[in-house]
Amino acid sequence: MALLHCSKIQVDKAYSKAVNVPTFLKKLMNITGMSEQWVAARIKQKGDSKCIPWKNLKDLILTHPDTKKKVDVFALSIYGLVVFPKALGHIDEAVTDLFD
Repeated sequence: MALLHCSKIQVDKAYSKAVNVPTFLKKLMNITGMSEQWVAARIKQKGDSKCIPWKNLKDLILTHPDTKKKVDVFALSIYGLVVFPKALGHIDEAVTDLFD
């Protein structure tokens, strides 16, 4: 949610508007620089959340032609392993919230 600027504000009310939050698929596409088909084929459902296997990210780090994207994917992988160490081989959807 985001705060709104209202010219006729009432002090006893709260105003908000839902923010357009990108999906896990869109976030991964942005971070990895890969196509929607590539990302969609690798997203897995694990319990209540979505994730991407560490192996797919490792392979991407080793082969991606864009150095900046390699570093971004590497950072995503490290954050995922540190923040969710029990996810065992998967990078959880919540980790992508650490990226703009």
